[in-house]
Amino acid sequence: MSKNFSLRSLLVRPEVATFLMFLAIMIGFYIANERFLDARNIRIVMGITPEYIIVAIGIAILMISGEFDLSVGSVFALVPMTIVQMVHQGIPPWFAIFLGLMIGIIVGFVNGFITLRFGIPSFIATLGMLYIARSLTTVATAGFPPPFPHILPNELFVYQFELFRASLYWALLVAVVLGVMLHRSNVGNWIYATGGDQNAASSMGIKTGNVKMFCFILCGFLAGFAGMIQTFRLEAPLPSQGYLLELESIAAAVIGGVSLFGGIGTVFGAVIGAILIRFLESGIIMARIDAEWFRAGLGSLIIIAVVFNTYISRRATRIGQNKAKD
Repeated sequence: MSKNFSLRSLLVRPEVATFLMFLAIMIGFYIANERFLDARNIRIVMGITPEYIIVAIGIAILMISGEFDLSVGSVFALVPMTIVQMVHQGIPPWFAIFLGLMIGIIVGFVNGFITLRFGIPSFIATLGMLYIARSLTTVATAGFPPPFPHILPNELFVYQFELFRASLYWALLVAVVLGVMLHRSNVGNWIYATGGDQNAASSMGIKTGNVKMFCFILCGFLAGFAGMIQTFRLEAPLPSQGYLLELESIAAAVIGGVSLFGGIGTVFGAVIGAILIRFLESGIIMARIDAEWFRAGLGSLIIIAVVFNTYISRRATRIGQNKAKD
């Protein structure tokens, strides 16, 4: 009985279902093209995935707290563009990196302040910031993307090891640190409580406003950090960088089991969701399917994930009610 209950508890976890979906997709594309799981293809896909993992983690934690951030794609472009422009103005590279990442933090703070201080839905507040940050990025280029300054320490972040880039290890470090924070600390408990029932969390003495502000700031910082990594990898600051990234990041979080209503989700699920999306794109290309079907596949995964998560939520509610009766 205990084993059956443990198995059932494991299977109803959304991130477990996402992992099984990931395995099914990998096997399916491998059957379509055996080169799909070649070391070369894995290296290529995982070479571009770390930036998406980092942003997806930030979005997931913010969504767990009960909020959204649609400006991450624009911050993803604004921060590295600012870093490059400051270096061209003679600012030392490491100080420019510090100031650039501070912009990501400031944008996150502004998003949180507008949302919490004025009671505006975060969807609207961050939608406005999406346009503001993207406009600032374009204006900063004066119409011409600046050349990449090679005095920046890009090798530290994107050096190509035998199989994977350094950026993947940075992404794993972010995942481990924030995973421990979310699942093994009081801060993580406060985030879950705030997203699950803000009024109940407040009555327990949790400062829900501070918790959400922290999540907004963390999300802005991670978006800027991930954008910097991509710019260092490409060695080209592009104003169009991160276009529609906010939607793909939310998709990765939702596919990974993060609830749209807050209070449910894991860092592991967000990581798997981000990796799944990138391998889905690669698999469609290698299977010689029209690349436009990628959006259809992504949309299908989102719908399946939301339907499944809704089912799991209702199932968990029934189990809880039955236990209460017993």
